[in-house]
Parts: sequence; structure tokens; C-alpha cells
Amino acid sequence: MIIEQMSIDEQRVAIFKALADPTRLQIVRTLYQNKKEMSCGEVGEQCEVSKSNASYHFRTLREAGLTTLRKDAQTKYIQLNTETFDKYIPGFLDTL
Repeated sequence: MIIEQMSIDEQRVAIFKALADPTRLQIVRTLYQNKKEMSCGEVGEQCEVSKSNASYHFRTLREAGLTTLRKDAQTKYIQLNTETFDKYIPGFLDTL
């Protein structure tokens, strides 16, 4: 039980660290408002983030379980993992 609780707490810490950054919060907001999977380039453009900087933010969000990434040929697509939001911070997305 203690080990299970630690992994849940570690997940929570990763989520809140990821959301504590204004750029990553803007990425989450953009994905939520568009209500669809978007290419990483589209998200970067809408959030005015350089490609290299966006890549770092996308990885942080993915590692926290907040987004999923899909690659199709040369294009990478990102979307929110709403299950994580619903499980750990229900109602959060509606505040965006």
C-alpha cells in the first residue's frame, strides 16, 4: 500500500510540476480549446514557441501523463490525455 501511494504521489508531483510552467499551461489550454489532436507544429505556432523549446515542453507534458504523442511519417501529433486529468485533477480542464 505504501509503495502504491508513493507512485500516486509521484504522479501528482510530476503533473503539478508540468502545469506550473506558463508555456506548458498554454499548450494544455490550446489543446483543450481545439478539442482535437494537433500537430506539434500547429501547437507551437499557436503558442508562439520555438520548435526546440516546444519539444522540451511536449516531452515534459507527455512524461507527466498529460498528453499522448503519435507519429505519422515525419509529423508528430499531440493530444490531451483526459483520463489523467479526470483521475488526478478532475474539473481542471473546465477552468481553462
